[in-house]
Amino acid sequence: MTLAHLASQRCKPRHGNEHRLNPASIQKWLTQLPDWKVDTSATVLSKNFCFEDFHHTLGFINAVGFIANQADHHPDIEAGYGHCLLRWSTHDCQGLSMNDFICAARVENLYTPTLHGLS
Repeated sequence: MTLAHLASQRCKPRHGNEHRLNPASIQKWLTQLPDWKVDTSATVLSKNFCFEDFHHTLGFINAVGFIANQADHHPDIEAGYGHCLLRWSTHDCQGLSMNDFICAARVENLYTPTLHGLS
């Protein structure tokens, strides 16, 4: 499955441990997401995005918020001048689900360094 195909999938309610991805699935989907990382407990998918200034950072955060609201799946966001750290997790399954990877793929398609003031 390509990044575009992953991003085109729909998020669904994922309650319970049966929706938590196993380590092999996590590694499979992680290969589609450049520079994304999974923490050692396999419960958080994260990436730090860099921008030229706060204006671009804030625009990116607003776009991520739009994506998250459409999917009804929201990341933890940490931001400062020139950067934004996103952390996706599915708390209802106490780990990572397909929703995390779908949303990360959508954000990845959104981010183009040259559009955000970086060359």
